[in-house]
Amino acid sequence: MAHEKNTSVAPGPVLLSDDRDGVRTLTLNRPHRKNAINPELWAALRDSLVSLETNRDVRALVIEGADGAFCSGADLSEIADIHPMHKLRVLTDVALLLHELPIPTVAKVSGVAVGAGWNLALGCDLVVATPESTFSQIFSKRGLSLDLGGSWLLPKLVGLQQAKRLVLLAETIGAEEAEALGLVTWVVPRSEIDGYARDLAQRLASGPPIALAQSKSLLNEGADRTMRDALANEARAQAMNFGTSDAPEAYAAFAEKREPRFAGRWAVPRIGS
Repeated sequence: MAHEKNTSVAPGPVLLSDDRDGVRTLTLNRPHRKNAINPELWAALRDSLVSLETNRDVRALVIEGADGAFCSGADLSEIADIHPMHKLRVLTDVALLLHELPIPTVAKVSGVAVGAGWNLALGCDLVVATPESTFSQIFSKRGLSLDLGGSWLLPKLVGLQQAKRLVLLAETIGAEEAEALGLVTWVVPRSEIDGYARDLAQRLASGPPIALAQSKSLLNEGADRTMRDALANEARAQAMNFGTSDAPEAYAAFAEKREPRFAGRWAVPRIGS
């Protein structure tokens, strides 16, 4: 989304990161620009997502924006001098890393989610919003086509015709309509969204990490495969699950009438581990 030039500078880092109880919370921290993403923030997002690929302590991710806005898109006021191919490489990295991240991801949307900011939210597995949240694929109003995976995500979520409507007209829609279209998972009061997202992330983080990673991958890939392919992939994933400590733990917990304690460890050491 384009903005008027603003010379004010937000204090502190452009991306805040907090790891707590197996959950990483990333906060887009450019509130003076409604958390529009400049090159520094794109790079910080990419680096944080890369670090999660090998971090076994973090088992769920929440992405939010600072001070009442999720993200107003790419900050066009700071990219005029950057070659577009360099910008697109970073966007591609962020979109793919988020999509392929093996842990569950949650977008906590307050305020605006516009352009690449909305597609960043849609790239998460689950989206929590407030009644005041608004959404727009604003690209055509800026003379641009959609990016950050929007051309792949939107048709799968809402169908081709609704995707075209949202993109070609660049309308702004509210949280209620976004939820009805399947673009928001839950709408909760603004006063409750922090606790709701925190509880949701904790529930995800307490799940069996390897099994959740397998299921996430199966769902992401299944829409583009035949039923035969999906069944073969499910069989391979299930075999992997039975090679972990989590499946036996789940059976033991069921027998003992207690909650399972998932560790996400391989029951038999893997070659090269």
